[in-house]
Amino acid sequence: MAEEPEEPGKSFFIFGRDVSQIPCFRNSFLYGISGGIGIGLLTFLGTSRTHLSTHVGFGSFFCGTVAYWMSCRYQWSSRRFEQQQLREAMRRQALYEGTEVERDLDLKSA
Repeated sequence: MAEEPEEPGKSFFIFGRDVSQIPCFRNSFLYGISGGIGIGLLTFLGTSRTHLSTHVGFGSFFCGTVAYWMSCRYQWSSRRFEQQQLREAMRRQALYEGTEVERDLDLKSA
C-alpha cells in the first residue's frame, strides 16, 4: 500500500519568512481586519461620508493590529521566559536528585 506524501499546509511568505510560524501573527491580523471593517462600517452608517469612514476603518485596522500584536507578544514572551526558568529548574532538580546538594536546598526552602 503506497502512502501519499503529506501535502504541506498552505504557507504565506513575507520577506522570506513563513508567517504561519510567527506567534500571534494570525490572530493580530484577524482582530485588526474585523475591527477595521466594523468600525469603518459604523462610521459610514453614522456619517454617510465614504472618505472619512475609509480612513477611520483603515486607522482602526492598523491600531487594532498593532495593539493586539504588542499585547500578545508580551504575554507570549513572558510565558516563554517562565517555561525556560521551569525547564532549567527541572534540569537542576534531576541533576541534584539524591545528593547532599538536594538535601541542603530542601532545608533552605522549608
